[in-house]
Amino acid sequence: MSQARHSDAKTAAGGGCAEPSFLPSFCSIQTAFAVVLGGQMLAIILILATGWRDGTFWERFSLLSLYVQWIALSSTALLCLVRRWLRYHRDWIAGLAAWTLLMLVTACAALVAGNLKQLSGGGLHLYDGEFRDLLVSSLGISGIAGAMILRYLFLHGQWRRQTLARSEARFEALQARIRPHFLFNSMNTVASLTRSDPAKAELVVEDLADLFRASLSDPEGGSDLGQELELVRRYLEVEQIRLGERLRVEWDLEDLPEQAPLPLLMLQPLVENAVYHGVEPALGQGVVRIAGRYRKNRVNLSVRNSLPPDSGGGQHRIGNHMALESVRQRLESMYPDRCNLTLGRVDEEFQVRLVFPFP
Repeated sequence: MSQARHSDAKTAAGGGCAEPSFLPSFCSIQTAFAVVLGGQMLAIILILATGWRDGTFWERFSLLSLYVQWIALSSTALLCLVRRWLRYHRDWIAGLAAWTLLMLVTACAALVAGNLKQLSGGGLHLYDGEFRDLLVSSLGISGIAGAMILRYLFLHGQWRRQTLARSEARFEALQARIRPHFLFNSMNTVASLTRSDPAKAELVVEDLADLFRASLSDPEGGSDLGQELELVRRYLEVEQIRLGERLRVEWDLEDLPEQAPLPLLMLQPLVENAVYHGVEPALGQGVVRIAGRYRKNRVNLSVRNSLPPDSGGGQHRIGNHMALESVRQRLESMYPDRCNLTLGRVDEEFQVRLVFPFP
């Protein structure tokens, strides 16, 4: 069951280990707004370049804006419909297909515009020179503008992939630094429990096995919210045995979609930071609070920890920003421009808050 759920999570995340396309989501409101804004700017440039001092500026501008938006939004709608096909093809195939689709939409729009002018009595026929000029100029402008936009999207996609690669390298370095620290403390805990409480020592070893199995697995495999929360519970069980009454854990989770896709080991480093920077330095008891809500198709998670007295900037010791930046970049790679990670002090506690969409 867990393997099937893991496979579903990878599929929902966008194809498991398949490399994401450089094309954006043409179904999003942000992309549609950018298309409308870009089309309007193109219409302004064209009307200024062709002359506008003959007293018909607003009439020509409104018709040109309608024509440009017609082509732009129709192309965006078709690219939204074929987004799944584009996602699983190579960059050059996806780019060529998107450019060809834009050219077909432009040709159809020019043909329809010519027929409408003919029906309105404008005298524009299919083989008239005026129609040929409209068709050639429309295809030329759409071809150049489309090629420039696709080139920009390709370069932006390359930058995003390089950022993801650096994030994965930082994540592996973070694992290499955190693993010995946690391992040595846990082994000391097991050694102290071997004679006094063998059953509890066995539970600690089992929890450690699950944690390190996840830590040593392929990070490209992905995970989901349910698995990530289970790893956090295993980790906190080990730390609870090691720290005893010095650690108090409070859970506040309501109706979270456990099948929501997440990068592997997304939450455990945040909780480990909370224990390492907030609980361990404290002389008395420290608190780690994990809360989660699912509202309006968005998952909200927060990890809060108490601050040790007179810690000042204790939460900003070396290594903390590395973990947070790695988490931020890996979450952004799965949910580009649709997620958020914020951190700060809330009620004299340090909080890290994650927000990402589902579905």
